[in-house]
Amino acid sequence: MVDFEYIRKKHLIEGWSIRKIAKHLGISRQTVRKAVSSSEVPKYRLKKGRPATVFEPYRNTVQYWLEADVQAPQKQRHTAKRIYDRLVAEYDFQGSYSTVRRWVSRLKETTKEPFIPLTADFGEQAQVDWGQARVRIGGVLTAVHLFCLRMRASGVPFAWAYPTEKWEAFLDGHCRAFEWLGGVPWECVYDNPKTAVTKILAGPEREEHVWLSSLRAHYLFDSAFCAPAKGNEKGSVENLVGYVRRNALVPVPDVGSWEELNEHVLLGWCQRERAQKAPLWEQEHQALRTLPTHSFKPARPHFLKVGRLGLVHFDHNRYSVPTRLIGQTVRLDAWATHVEIYDGEQRIAKHDRHHGRKETLLSLEHYLEALVYKPRAAKNAKVVRDLPEIYQKVRVALCRQRPDGYRDFVKILLLHREFSPDDVMEALERALENDTIRSVEIRQWLLNQRRDTLSAVDVPEALDTVRVNPPDLERFDLLLGRTGS
Repeated sequence: MVDFEYIRKKHLIEGWSIRKIAKHLGISRQTVRKAVSSSEVPKYRLKKGRPATVFEPYRNTVQYWLEADVQAPQKQRHTAKRIYDRLVAEYDFQGSYSTVRRWVSRLKETTKEPFIPLTADFGEQAQVDWGQARVRIGGVLTAVHLFCLRMRASGVPFAWAYPTEKWEAFLDGHCRAFEWLGGVPWECVYDNPKTAVTKILAGPEREEHVWLSSLRAHYLFDSAFCAPAKGNEKGSVENLVGYVRRNALVPVPDVGSWEELNEHVLLGWCQRERAQKAPLWEQEHQALRTLPTHSFKPARPHFLKVGRLGLVHFDHNRYSVPTRLIGQTVRLDAWATHVEIYDGEQRIAKHDRHHGRKETLLSLEHYLEALVYKPRAAKNAKVVRDLPEIYQKVRVALCRQRPDGYRDFVKILLLHREFSPDDVMEALERALENDTIRSVEIRQWLLNQRRDTLSAVDVPEALDTVRVNPPDLERFDLLLGRTGS
């Protein structure tokens, strides 16, 4: 390679002629002139593409495959290896894999999908999506599902964590988001989650789930859906999922409960984000639809028959109800965090919802009536064995004292109808300490405690001055036509 710097210095500084430089270096005068006219080293530029003798007959076919890939799922598109295999198998291609790889790389440059910047008016659009993260809840590393909503114009985010992405969580997420925003966007954009779409039709048409239609009818917003595998059409919230993980959940939170995670970690972060976008948020908030006067119930009803054990089966788990309802049909309302069970319009049970399998959730009050008629079952009843350790100590002590000690133990359990669990546990601890484990004495101590509590209540000054005269019982004799003796 000729040293262009040497040529330019000889000509421009030392005054050598082009002829002299060419003769001295043994190069053409044309090369010297190029060096003198520009300091840029000349490069060879291919004016006409190299011929693709082997590949040329298949160029249009491969181009068609690559163009069709634009509509295919991201992870199911042609690679150079797959194109080579198809050319060999279907067209008896005689060229090498390296040839195909080189030309596929060039053709892909001409088939890249264009992207267009999107925007929306204030209040016009919110984008909704699910994401996942890991959080320590009660010391256990737990996978949580993040319901994420972001207003398109202002960028204000909302995030709430759930154990699953089931329908109840999908509904509850919308209700909480709209309540926190203080209004309803005119349109919500989704991809195509099974919780929202039952069937994808041609173009933008979808068969929506009936519960999404109910939610829209209540809040009066429109729904729009991305093309299949086109999450980039709602890129604002797609980015939000990662943004929440990186900013709100780093380092990995260590919380005591789901409530702490949502109320303090996620919602606190959302409020700080909203404060940073205050000028835009004010305009967004003013453009939102007004919230309905009454709230939407994000729970799905299920009608279930009560089994012989006083349990209803729902979502692979079992929940207890009062045993008097065995054999009857009850309504179970499934919420994202709990279940409520109704007999007609009366709520008869409420349990925390579990999302595992083969779990049984029992409530002592549901079995008290049955234990009155079957007191011996208290020795081995699961609902009794699940009670705190103090109950087990009392049960064992009573059964050791006398063979029918379980009867007195059932009377102790029945105290839950009159007194709170905390008070009963305190009474049992006192009874064990004093070695006076008898239902009569425990109940009397609880009554005395209640009486002392009531007497210690402060009487308001306005009531303290009120005096009530004692009744004149002779007036009853007058009503009966009697006279005093």
